[in-house]
Amino acid sequence: MTSNSIKDVVRFHNGLMMPQHGFGVYLINEPSEAETAIQKALDVGYRSFDTAKLYENEGLMAEQLRNSSVNREDLFITTKTHNDNQGYDQALRAFHDSLEEMKLDYVDLLLVHWPSKRHFHDTWRAFERLEGEGLVRAIGVCNYQIDHLKRLETKANVKPVINQVECHPYLTQYALKDYMEEEDIVFEAWSPLGRGNVLSDPVIEKIANRYQKSPAQVVLRWHLQQDSVIIPKSKTPERIEENADIYDFVLTEEDMMLIDQLNRDERRGPDPDVVYEQI
Repeated sequence: MTSNSIKDVVRFHNGLMMPQHGFGVYLINEPSEAETAIQKALDVGYRSFDTAKLYENEGLMAEQLRNSSVNREDLFITTKTHNDNQGYDQALRAFHDSLEEMKLDYVDLLLVHWPSKRHFHDTWRAFERLEGEGLVRAIGVCNYQIDHLKRLETKANVKPVINQVECHPYLTQYALKDYMEEEDIVFEAWSPLGRGNVLSDPVIEKIANRYQKSPAQVVLRWHLQQDSVIIPKSKTPERIEENADIYDFVLTEEDMMLIDQLNRDERRGPDPDVVYEQI
């Protein structure tokens, strides 16, 4: 595999481009595993890396990237606010703490980790300021449903460029995807493999056998062919390489439909509407 394998990009409505296929570092917290995983990710072509204040590994990730041979301008770095840091002043302070911990002059993308009923507009106002100051190249949200996006629109001066939500074959999110496409907001899937739960599905296994690919590769390809951004995570070098090796086959429309039909509206993570009421 060459370093050019992962090359597709999406364009935000502000003109910034982001790799469509990124690497998630959730649960990578030990220096040795970070060094192994992130170096492998770089070797197989990943240039987009997704972290968060909540993951407690912003500095660890940034250190590994800084020590690599890849230039900062060739990387796309995303981080997110912690729910405890929502609100105008709190979000500003937390971001500057993250920037200092990562030893960066800017991040490419800053996301609100979860919608907050109490701090909804204040957090976004802080994000708009950070973007205006050039400390962030783009701002977006995570786990926003249609109602949350509509509420944000009532007071926002800057529309989010992206919304990162749980999405996999058991939770296809097509109503949300359709709305976001109309609003020119990029769709990004976290837990694109359903935390592994979808990989033993007989339909996916049958499709994988036909293409001589793994179930994970088939599911990631399904996401890509819908123009979704994906951030699969793994600590295992073999799995990291496997997840990147999805550019030498194309699923047919029939196979895409078969996977679509697996939808159960089944969440593996928290319900955004419940979290919204809590923070």
